[in-house]
Amino acid sequence: MAISNIAAFAHLTEPDIEALAAELDSIRVDVEESLGERDARYIRRTIAAQRGLEGAGRILLAASSKRWAWWAGTVTLALAKIVENMEIGHNVMHGQWNWMNDPEIHSSTWEWDMTGVSKHWRSTHNFQHHKYTNIVGMDDDIGYAILRVTRDQPWKPFNAGNLLFNAILALSFEWGIGFQPIELGKILKPGADRETTLRQVRELAVKAGRQAVKDYVGFPGLTSLSPAASYKSTLTANLTANVVRNVWADTVIFCGHFPDGAEKFTKTDMVGESKGQWYLRQMLGSANFDAGPTLRFMSGNLCYQIEHHLYPDLPSNRLHGISVRVRALCDKYDLPYTTGSFLVQCGKTWRTIAKLSLPDRYLRDTADDAAETRSERMFAALTPGFAGTDPATGRHRGLKTAIAAVRRWRRDAVLQKPPGPTVARRRTATTSTPPQGISY
Repeated sequence: MAISNIAAFAHLTEPDIEALAAELDSIRVDVEESLGERDARYIRRTIAAQRGLEGAGRILLAASSKRWAWWAGTVTLALAKIVENMEIGHNVMHGQWNWMNDPEIHSSTWEWDMTGVSKHWRSTHNFQHHKYTNIVGMDDDIGYAILRVTRDQPWKPFNAGNLLFNAILALSFEWGIGFQPIELGKILKPGADRETTLRQVRELAVKAGRQAVKDYVGFPGLTSLSPAASYKSTLTANLTANVVRNVWADTVIFCGHFPDGAEKFTKTDMVGESKGQWYLRQMLGSANFDAGPTLRFMSGNLCYQIEHHLYPDLPSNRLHGISVRVRALCDKYDLPYTTGSFLVQCGKTWRTIAKLSLPDRYLRDTADDAAETRSERMFAALTPGFAGTDPATGRHRGLKTAIAAVRRWRRDAVLQKPPGPTVARRRTATTSTPPQGISY
């Protein structure tokens, strides 16, 4: 099932992992030492641009009785909400700009424009998800408690609704983020945990109520004073902008965590975990998507999810440059650098969610060698000395080459299988045990 020995899965020795950690540490030091006014100017201009967009959207909605103004205002407001959520709120609350010592742009003071309470999110996301990334049973972002995204989550009849639940989560993502840190079941159990949960519920109610009043009472009421607008037109515009922001945030985040190649890990894998092994888990447990300057900005630079997971507190505007060096390291250590077009990564995510709505008996691949769930056991047939230096090329032979070798064997097994009409034969060809000692 999930990876229980990350070194064995990655085909790296402990000295390899230590050397990789040293090179990744060097990247961090280089970036930290070069932070300065150019970076501070970037975030301040981004905040100013976002506020300008929001203001323009509100002004356009003052004429929202006209179709063109409604559409222009709604799109502008949606863009403003996306920028605030992705490139500003998420990144500021990671502490990426704390080095500026600006109390307005600080992780401890920023409150984002959505239902979830910022301090709740910081606790769940910064100190749980980024520490226990993709460890089944410890990272609540694996499926967000309602989706089955790995075979390590046993199938239950509830999972038949995977696609429906994912659609609902996307449309209401801000509410999912709001409720995720709150363990509602603890309300029924007396004690300190119950009091903590009740306090969180009260804080969420206050924040959600403030958001509802602002978006669905205050601004619609204000723009309805304009003779060219109505309460209803602004209300629907605000609701639409929030839904667009929700769907966009959900899509970007899922593309970084659930497409093919974003690995899952067991709790045992973190026992005695070194810094290098933590780095390696971040690299293997995340996925990027290809993006130009506009898509990078609108995704909050989370198109570089691998780099973000390696350095969650480094400014987002630096991730593009960091990615060049990280990709080079992946090539050096023969590690996959999981990326692809935005639409392809999105499609793979939805495919996984659709596939895992079915019980395992209907799935073709093995539990140790599937697009969404792999482990070191998929390499059981490789020769003991497979990892190391390739005698033919002199290059390091690691995970990327090992995966290619296993896939080649499986492809050859299918091609060599005598033709037959039954599905059972096809399944046997793709999941049977390969000959021992495969070396390629």
